[in-house]
Amino acid sequence: MPFLDLLPGERVRSGLVVDDKPALIEQLAQLLADRDDVAVVRDALNARERLGSTGLGHGVAIPHGRSAAIHEARAAFVRLASPVDFGADDQQGVDLVAALIVPAHFTDQHLKLLAELAELFSSNTLTDELRAASDAPLLLDVLKRGLRG
Repeated sequence: MPFLDLLPGERVRSGLVVDDKPALIEQLAQLLADRDDVAVVRDALNARERLGSTGLGHGVAIPHGRSAAIHEARAAFVRLASPVDFGADDQQGVDLVAALIVPAHFTDQHLKLLAELAELFSSNTLTDELRAASDAPLLLDVLKRGLRG
């Protein structure tokens, strides 16, 4: 299942204001929770972060988690108003964030989604366009072009 199939426009945010990584994880959990308990999503995201930062570098992070309590995969995308420290190897603050929550059994699909996102965000042109997009609908349009093009 492609990333775009998991990303409705209502889970795309532009100019999100957070002070730090825990506040960002909380906001992402709220976006991804849907009908599920926010705590379940937050715990899954935090459990993965405890294994090592999901910051890719160059201002991009892909926080993700799996949970047996989640029955369908979901995605969110946010561009932060100001970068936050995410513990990326390059020590650069993160301002572009693609988040995923998937069912525990989603092992292969989860890895394919992460690979798709890693490839997408390896394009400096795309990340520049995401940073220049004026609002959430434009962010989604840039993602669509990048993922389909």
